[in-house]
Amino acid sequence: MDNSPIRFMPGFVCATPAVLEVLSQERLLRLLDRHLHGDWGDTCAADQQANERAIREGSRILSWYQLSGKIRVLIITEADRSITTIMLADEY
Repeated sequence: MDNSPIRFMPGFVCATPAVLEVLSQERLLRLLDRHLHGDWGDTCAADQQANERAIREGSRILSWYQLSGKIRVLIITEADRSITTIMLADEY
């Protein structure tokens, strides 16, 4: 895990039952760590720029992580930083 300070607070962290079925707790925590440190995974350049603005301006932050051909994980931190949700992409 990254030892640098996190870039924003996640609020309450939750994961959907579907993502809990396919990923270990350790894997989920590694993805959350990447999200909190500004590693946006497989998001496009425009979404990466939007995330950087969101950190400064207080908007929603979104990261995508393609883990295999079938598993794509989405992490969303709400604009008010009250909650971060980890889910499978097809649940979005």
